[in-house]
Amino acid sequence: MQARGRRRGLLLFMPLGAWIAPPATQRPESRGNFLHRLLRGGIDSRALNGVHCPVLGFQGEMVRTSRRVGVVLFQLGGPDTLEAIEPFLYNLFCDPDIIDFPFARIGRKPLAKLISATRARKVQHHYATIGGGSPIRRFTERQAGALEAELGNLGLNARCFVAMRYWHPFTREAVEQLRDAECDEVVLLPLYPQYSSTTTGSSLNEWRRLFSDDIPVHQVERFFRHEMYLEAVVEKIEEALGRFTVPERAEIVFSAHSVPLAVIEKGDPYQREIEETVELLMRRGGWRNRHRLCYQSKVGASKWLQPSLRQTLHTMASERLREVCIVPVAFVSDHVETLGEIDHEARELAARLGFTQFEMSAGLNDSPTFIRGLGQIVLETLEVSSRRMLSLQTETDWVVAG
Repeated sequence: MQARGRRRGLLLFMPLGAWIAPPATQRPESRGNFLHRLLRGGIDSRALNGVHCPVLGFQGEMVRTSRRVGVVLFQLGGPDTLEAIEPFLYNLFCDPDIIDFPFARIGRKPLAKLISATRARKVQHHYATIGGGSPIRRFTERQAGALEAELGNLGLNARCFVAMRYWHPFTREAVEQLRDAECDEVVLLPLYPQYSSTTTGSSLNEWRRLFSDDIPVHQVERFFRHEMYLEAVVEKIEEALGRFTVPERAEIVFSAHSVPLAVIEKGDPYQREIEETVELLMRRGGWRNRHRLCYQSKVGASKWLQPSLRQTLHTMASERLREVCIVPVAFVSDHVETLGEIDHEARELAARLGFTQFEMSAGLNDSPTFIRGLGQIVLETLEVSSRRMLSLQTETDWVVAG
């Protein structure tokens, strides 16, 4: 049996019980030892017949001396020029995970064309104020490069790729790069801390439509509870609060991207996970500031999660509050929703409403704490998947032996 084209030689598999089942008297393996064996002990070129992998259980002659893991970072993407705004929006509104209704196959594209043309005119000034295009690709590619270096420092032979849902580099471009890199397995890492069918779900659905290669694929669906992610956000909030003369006096307003109520009513967990994220951050930060949650970036006439950021600022002004710290809580990089909608449009509105100080916590971008957190998430995902594989094969071995 010959492996995929990039390998040479015969893979001779050991009997399952010969490497999976430990002696009855052997103590359970610690997590640290397992990771060390998984990462460092993956392949030994000095072993009999050329290669021995104690974790994956094969031996034989191979070209590469360690397994290679591809890590795909997913984002929605953004137009890189003003001319790209309308086609970007058209791609977005053509997504069946975003626009779905009876006879959608017939009406989705004409509707997407209409909405994108109208919406492009409304948001063009947002992109113009931040330099004429979205920086999300630049920030995401920096995250990918930093994560690849972090995983290398941890002993993992990894290649990181960026897959944007609605603009370049598209998911199909990431698939091609992954295949060219000859990876042995893949970790899918959507950069949306909370799960929604409109973000994580859509990105993973697109991946499945384009990739069906015969290699192990592991996926991350959410990471808003991860300690390192929470710590990275707390650091950014602390930096923003530090710009106030009396930090405890500022009200913290968490702002998340809104979604249609119809999506939530179908069982989407996004709203619950956003609310839990806010609770976890306030607990971890230990701040005594008042805080509230709002939503932004509503599109169209249907009902979306409320209150909006604009409504929230008006409400605070009516309560005679004058200092506000806005925290983008559903984003991991700066882009038009943070730099345009919050730091430009909302800042101008706050000034007109009489606020004396308006601050926004910066995006995580390539924060060292956040990158370390992503590295841990990848390793933990591989560890869990490997343990499941070992458990499954152990059960199979028992069945065969029985």
